[in-house]
Amino acid sequence: MLTGRNILLGISGGIAAYKTPQLVRLLKKSGAGVQVLATASALKFVSELSLATVSNHPVLTGIFPSHEAREDEYTRHIALGEWADAFVIAPATANTLARLATGLCDDMLSLCFLTLRPGKPVLIVPAMDGHMYDSPSVQRNLATLRAQGCRLMEPESGSLASGQCGLGRMPEPETIFEALTGMLAAPEASALCGKSVVVTAGPTREKIDGVRFLSNYSSGKMGFAIAANAARRGARVHLVTGPVNLPTPSGVERIDVESAVEMLEAAQPLFGECDLFIGAAAVADYRPEAPVEGKIKKNEAEMEIRLVRNPDILAEFATNRKLGQLAVGFALETAGGIDYARKKLADKKLDLVAFNVYDGRTSGFEVDTNALTLLARDGGVTELPLLPKEEAAARLLDAVESLLPR
Repeated sequence: MLTGRNILLGISGGIAAYKTPQLVRLLKKSGAGVQVLATASALKFVSELSLATVSNHPVLTGIFPSHEAREDEYTRHIALGEWADAFVIAPATANTLARLATGLCDDMLSLCFLTLRPGKPVLIVPAMDGHMYDSPSVQRNLATLRAQGCRLMEPESGSLASGQCGLGRMPEPETIFEALTGMLAAPEASALCGKSVVVTAGPTREKIDGVRFLSNYSSGKMGFAIAANAARRGARVHLVTGPVNLPTPSGVERIDVESAVEMLEAAQPLFGECDLFIGAAAVADYRPEAPVEGKIKKNEAEMEIRLVRNPDILAEFATNRKLGQLAVGFALETAGGIDYARKKLADKKLDLVAFNVYDGRTSGFEVDTNALTLLARDGGVTELPLLPKEEAAARLLDAVESLLPR
């Protein structure tokens, strides 16, 4: 899969560094050339000899060779920036993130980060204690790197070196390898490559009291499939999701919310910079007007709950978007309803609507397949057969790409 590709692998000083020889093996087995760049701290957690053996290259650490060197060895950081097709940094510690975000270059890892040629993908895999990861300083540095075009993999939850259990674990080498191959396989001709995409997914929960809520059966699978496919095409993807039990797709920035109001608050700051907004979430139309903080006690009298309208997130974006931004929505009906989908397309000023029918078995919520009819603003209609949601997402994005300027 990676035959002829050259990969720089940066390793910084976290306990997860012990996993990196396996990542090198996967890259080499796939046909890639690998040059390891390790910080001095990284080599306290993983053997330099192991890394050199599996990569078939000496491990580079300091800027200056420790021996009498040829002239070209003093400028090898320039050559490596041209040689590499991609740069993976795993694990990326808080210290390394800070140095990369501020442009410091006091070792080969940070120096090659600066010399990598523009347009070549960078995959950063943070791994540290969960409290460190959530700290404002680390989040600020992650935001800086993300804004520079770096792709970030979210750490996983599990047992940590501290003995605690929580967020901060580095994903397994196989997961990192899959993310990298997906990035490198992104079609260069894709109109989504380099674009900013926002996808909403899943249900919303509208609080009745402290233990009850109104919601729906959305699993989030369709929205997550769209986000994953957009990322594989080279897009920078923000996924704003309601409560679902799904892993974050590789290369996708995930924001978890509960209610429709929270979803709007999370998505709104992204409106101005995105090229494409896809509203795949099943946002509740109504919410209780006055939710109760505690638990409502049962009594003999009947209970009435007054509902008020929720904000329309997709319409909010479509109405206020700038020239060139695209808006895509979904219209779900239990039977028929394609005229409703056309009305939604017109009323919300959308560029495309994906109409699907909920039958409880093969299409709609909580299933792995969907049958979509794509309605475009110019009157075009594309009927797709029943497909796995991953393939349906790809076909949807094919249609969206035809609307994007290249």
